[in-house]
Amino acid sequence: MVADQHLNPIVMRKSASNTTKLQAIHTLADEALMQRLSSGELACAAALFDRYQKWIYNFFLRLEASNQELSQDLTQSVFERMIRYRTSYRTGASFKTWIFQIARNVRADHYKKNRMLVDDFAALEQEPSTERSVEHQLTAKEQKEQLYKALDALPEAQREVIVLTRFQQLKYSEVGKLLACTEGAVKVKVHRAIKALKDQFFKLESR
Repeated sequence: MVADQHLNPIVMRKSASNTTKLQAIHTLADEALMQRLSSGELACAAALFDRYQKWIYNFFLRLEASNQELSQDLTQSVFERMIRYRTSYRTGASFKTWIFQIARNVRADHYKKNRMLVDDFAALEQEPSTERSVEHQLTAKEQKEQLYKALDALPEAQREVIVLTRFQQLKYSEVGKLLACTEGAVKVKVHRAIKALKDQFFKLESR
């Protein structure tokens, strides 16, 4: 009679060992996981997917007019590329910056004209202004619709820098690496993007 594998001590030890190994993997820093993945330890890909899938999906969702199907497809492509090009990861580099660069490349490859859908503008930096703040303008549905139109009118580069810094909460230094510019240049880009958004918003409101 064959012993029940669920009660087999050897099977139980292997199962416990695998569980412990997976738990240990999930405690590693992003960069350590990516380094092990680049060396061929594919189990690390699952941990990185768990950590970044939502972030990457939301990044696409806010740039793709809330197109869930397209955002899911693009997200899947990002992690497929992460595994395919794992050996290109440079030891010590920020994983977050690296994965978002892949996301930007994936979107560029599947580019089409989109607009960013924003549910809450409270995360935008507060700038001195004699006009009513954009955040205060979101109290009515009609004003939100105007905001969406204002976002749609912004150049894609300005929409992207707002998404990366205000919604994905990447540091200016990280965005600088993505855009191949200095941290100071990113601050200028963000300042101009928000000003352009406000100008466009109030222009629509005055019509």
